[in-house]
Amino acid sequence: MSEKDGEAPSRRGFLKAAATAAPLAAVAVATGSGAEAGPAAPDPESNRIQDTAHTRAYYDAARF
Repeated sequence: MSEKDGEAPSRRGFLKAAATAAPLAAVAVATGSGAEAGPAAPDPESNRIQDTAHTRAYYDAARF
């Protein structure tokens, strides 16, 4: 089976590319800077939920 020029990529070709790209993406995520932004200063005039250390601790505790 020979591939023709200009032919649309096949499913097999896509799966080969995905299989080689997935580990590379995982390495890129694992070796990221790891710097996470800290909680913001609360805004008392906002009606929205605030991003504070308290709310982050709640979200971390509520994870399954």
